[in-house]
Amino acid sequence: MTNLLLRWILLCLSVVMASYLTKLLGLQFEVDVSTAAQVFKLFLGVAAWALLNATLGNILRLLTVPLNCLTYGLVSLVINAGMLWIVASQNFGFSIKGEWASQFMAAVIASVLISAISGLLESAAPKKKKDKDD
Repeated sequence: MTNLLLRWILLCLSVVMASYLTKLLGLQFEVDVSTAAQVFKLFLGVAAWALLNATLGNILRLLTVPLNCLTYGLVSLVINAGMLWIVASQNFGFSIKGEWASQFMAAVIASVLISAISGLLESAAPKKKKDKDD
């Protein structure tokens, strides 16, 4: 249970960090963490994104396996960005603004940054050791 909570916190932190990095690139992937209510909304948004990605995202990845093989996995990137775009359009703690083309580009770059930052943070997090007696 603590491992799940730690991964959830690290994913929220990576969304905030990706927001700052996309602002440097001139994209409008925005996160508001000015109040405690906004931080709670961000936690809900990250949970909604993870749930959507685990359900609808996996179904879409399964349906697009042949196309995914042809494009060396780029379809998975587009699906992940689409899931982020769907949750951001509901304004669950983060949002993407601009025209639709710039929104899609912001979603793609933000999803890549979130994945990379989350992977780095999770690799630095302490691992829970399993007992051999259990």
